[in-house]
This record gives sequence, C-alpha cells and structure tokens, in this order.
Amino acid sequence: MDEFNIETSLEIEAQTFSKQSHQFWTLQIAGWLGYALVVFLAIIRPQLDDPNFSLSEQIVNLIVETMSGFLLSYLQWQLIRRIVHLPLKQTLFCSFLSAAVLGLTYNVIKMSSFKVIVHHQHWNEGWNMLEFGGWLMFSLTTMFVWTAFFFIMLYNTRLQKEHEMLLRAQTSAKDAQLQMLRYQLNPHFMFNTLNAISTLIYKHENDKANEMLDKLCEFFRYSLDNKTKSKTNLHKELQLLDIYLSIEKVRFADRLSINRQISDEVLNCQIPSMLLQPLIENSIKYAIEPRKEGGNITISAAKQGDRLLIKVLDNGDGKHHMVSDGFGIGMSNTKARLDAMFNGDYNIQIAINDQKGTTVSISVPFEKLS
Repeated sequence: MDEFNIETSLEIEAQTFSKQSHQFWTLQIAGWLGYALVVFLAIIRPQLDDPNFSLSEQIVNLIVETMSGFLLSYLQWQLIRRIVHLPLKQTLFCSFLSAAVLGLTYNVIKMSSFKVIVHHQHWNEGWNMLEFGGWLMFSLTTMFVWTAFFFIMLYNTRLQKEHEMLLRAQTSAKDAQLQMLRYQLNPHFMFNTLNAISTLIYKHENDKANEMLDKLCEFFRYSLDNKTKSKTNLHKELQLLDIYLSIEKVRFADRLSINRQISDEVLNCQIPSMLLQPLIENSIKYAIEPRKEGGNITISAAKQGDRLLIKVLDNGDGKHHMVSDGFGIGMSNTKARLDAMFNGDYNIQIAINDQKGTTVSISVPFEKLS
C-alpha cells in the first residue's frame, strides 16, 4: 500500500471512529434515560398512593439499576467492537453469549439492589426461582436489545466506511487515468515542437529555433511547477495556453492570429489539464500552417445554464476534420479525459462552417474547482 492509500485509510479510520463514538454515546445516554423513564412510569408511579411506599428509596434503586445497566452495555459495546472483524457467525455467537452473561449479571445486580435499598434485607435474602426467572427475562431482553442496536450501528458504519473507501478508490483511479492521459500529450506535443525546431534549424533560422526551444523549456517548467495535475481551472489552462502559443508565434509570427471571448464567471470552472492545447494544435496544423496568409483561431468560453461551453473556431478549409474522423491523438485523448473526469456527461461537436473553417464545441458540467 502506497503512502497516499495509507494516509487515506488512516483519515477514513479517524473520521469513522469519531462518528461512531458520537453515535454510541448519543444512543447510550438517550437509551438509558429512556429506560429509567419507562421504569418510573410503569413501576414506580403507580405505587405513589401506597402509604408504605418510599419514593426516595425507589429513586435511588432506579439510579443504581440504570447506572449498572449503563456500565454493562458499555462493556458489551467494547467487546463487540473488538470482535466485529471476525466471521459473522462467530461474532453473533460471541456477542449474544456475552449478552446472556451480562443479562444474568444485570439481573443479580437489580435484585440485590432492590433487596438492600428498598426492603433493607441482605442482598441474597428471600430469593426464589420464580421471582428470579421473571426478572431474568426482562434483564436478558434488555441486553439482547442493546446488542442488536450495537450490531446495527457497527455494521452500518462499516458499510459506510467501505462505501467511502470505494468512492475514494474510484476517484483515485480516475485521477490516475487522467494523469496517464495527460502524460500521453506531453511526448506528442514535444515531438511536434521538436520537429518544428528541427525544420527551423534545417532552414538555418537558428535564432528562431533557439527562441522556440526556450519557450518549450518554459512550457514544461510551468507544467512541472503545477505538478502536472490532472485537473485545473480555465484560468490556469489559459496561462498554459499562452506559453504554448508563444512557441507557435515563433514559427508563424503574424500568420497566427488568436482571438479570445472568455467570460469572467467561468475562469474558475474545472476542466482537465491541457484540454485546449491539443485542440489549438490541430487548428494550427490544419488551418494555419497550410496557408501562406495564415489564419485566425477564436477561443470562447461561457456559461450556459448549468454547463460550461467552450468553442475553438478556425478559418481553415475544414477538410482535415472530415477525413481524419476526430483528427488524431489530440481529440481521442481529449474525449477520453472528459469521459473519465465527468463520467460521460460531456458533449463534443465538430462542425464545418459555411464560410470555411471548423468549430469544435465542448460542453461539460459547470463545476468550480475547490
């Protein structure tokens, strides 16, 4: 188990223990106060008119009875907590066997207390099997009920813990998948850029090649500084895109024109890291590079209802999108990362414009990055 999983497991364990402890004490205190109230209303209150009846002695006896039951149920809780990891049959057998022993103990304490406090007798004086058996059934039932409550609470908490672990594992798996796809883009992008640098060197445009190499280093330095996170917000994505475009500006100069139409309210919206770069890279490859006069690329982002709509529009001929069916690793990678991040709740549309050019539209849930 790696460090992340260990820390996650310990964090969940601490949260579970805190929640479980709170639930137990709430149930324990409320349950035994309810027990005392029921005994008072059912047994003590009807005897208040009896002239020989001592209310103070009955109250003291009730306090001793309730507190001893409180202590015994606490011992039962501690036992079940320690054996709950055993197979279910063993856990049930041990728990209800201990409940029977504690119920018998509770019955002895109740009868002894009643004899000493209420009747002023020796603790075991005047016992008979009929009376003992009658009290025993109620004492056993009390401990069995508490045992059942503890089982329900512990297994419910255990199920919640396993569910939370499953959700975190799924999240971790998705992050790993996003990270893997994110890393897939780096060599692809680097190959294309180095190929362009090689072309510049071949044309003896060494100054441009050197500038482009510096920009490439800046691009990867920025990526490393941000720990190549699988998720980012649109604002940081645009900052990374600026560095990428500065690389392409070295190649194309005035032939590359970029327009932005970005709403301020979407800048903190969550998207996969390097979502825009492969889309812009494809537009440059097919809409800018083949044309001597260059071309325009427009990037827009706005909120539509509860969704974020991103568009990348170029003024090329649009044929590459029709022919390549998704135009290469950039789009297939983008689809895979959107699918992993948003569980399939995304939409990508590629449209050929009437006046030439292609528009790639991406719609995802509007979720701000925390």
